[in-house]
Amino acid sequence: MNTYHINKGIGRTVEFKGLKAQYLFIFAGGLLGLLICVMIMYMAGVNTYFCLILGGASSGLLIWQTFSLNGKYGEHGLMKMGACKKHPKYIISRKSIYRYLKTNRIKAKG
Repeated sequence: MNTYHINKGIGRTVEFKGLKAQYLFIFAGGLLGLLICVMIMYMAGVNTYFCLILGGASSGLLIWQTFSLNGKYGEHGLMKMGACKKHPKYIISRKSIYRYLKTNRIKAKG
């Protein structure tokens, strides 16, 4: 039986077969979800070959997509991309210019 070592040094992220950080959790969670989905379909009476083909194709797609995301964004890039989407593109101020001038004059007198 093969044994695989997960290398983790002090202050380094977990890495397994090239997958780093959150991609490892996406990979494991996706495969677990696919396994459960195929088991439910099999118990529901769906054709066995259809279950195997769908499970194999889905897991292959998941593996390919996870490794491509890992290569494209790197260790922290996926989290940075998610954080960037939450930032507003621009800030709108709907106050009139007169209100800005009025509040500045009151602060200057006080």
